[in-house]
Amino acid sequence: LKQPDDLALVESMLGTADVFVQNLAPGATDRLGIGSADLRRRFPRLIVCDIGGYAPGTPDHERKAYDLLIQAEAGLAGVTGSATSGPTRVGISISDIATGQGAYAAILEALIMRSRTGEGAHLQLSLFDTLAEYMNVPYLARHYGGKEPRRLGLAHPSIAPYGLFQVSDGEILIAVQNEREWVVFCDSVLGQPSVATDPRFERNVRRIKNREPLDACVQAILAPYTMSALCELLDHVRIAYGRVSTMADLAVHRSATKVPVETTGGQVELFAPPVTVNGKRPVLGRVPSLGEHDVALRQEFGPPDTVGPKRIGSAAP
Repeated sequence: LKQPDDLALVESMLGTADVFVQNLAPGATDRLGIGSADLRRRFPRLIVCDIGGYAPGTPDHERKAYDLLIQAEAGLAGVTGSATSGPTRVGISISDIATGQGAYAAILEALIMRSRTGEGAHLQLSLFDTLAEYMNVPYLARHYGGKEPRRLGLAHPSIAPYGLFQVSDGEILIAVQNEREWVVFCDSVLGQPSVATDPRFERNVRRIKNREPLDACVQAILAPYTMSALCELLDHVRIAYGRVSTMADLAVHRSATKVPVETTGGQVELFAPPVTVNGKRPVLGRVPSLGEHDVALRQEFGPPDTVGPKRIGSAAP
């Protein structure tokens, strides 16, 4: 965009565009003359979506921000991990992904509103605001309930037993959701109905207070099971569970759906988008190569004398 002809090309595209999304450094689009205020004035039907690390008007607006930094700053890392691990990163770039999904939803809402009013909109999202909103449950517990969230690893903060247990050939996450299931679990899975009426464990609130002896009791009984035998039993009595999958496990998971995608390096398989439309998965188009559409874009939006295959972003000779 620092090349005049490339900037002119973008401005020409904006004349017919529905949506403009940018996440450049704060103030960069204003310096280029394509800031939100200017674009909304010139193109009233345009929906402008600005994405940043921190919201405009806040003391941190000018700070650099990356996914892991936001996980830490927004408190997510502080509630993730175990008591011994310390604050821990979520295993994917959740701040980036969540903000992108938030932008997607906001843009769709703005398009619907424009169909009614004829007016575009200026949308602003930040990684920090996105993740802070996701933190409302532990925030409410701390701010209004006086309960500081604890890092529990693969355990639930308010339900027990709900956590990770070792069997003879793997690890399994078991979730006992209510008192009825607790009785069934003790009777049919643990084979010890008396555990359900133990004063330490008879109600969920007591099981939470006595999580350590509870988990030790359950673990001792489950340890000899094989994964397949325990899963079969849990399925039979309708107790929820989940295997702890590696990426190799996920690649062959019986419930996973993959779709083929063509890339410049050949066809790859990706896990499918989660939504089906009329029972069908969306077809993902081919991933374009770098600069593949440069010539077509210049021919459609550039000046009439545009010639040659100059790549967008390259300096003029």
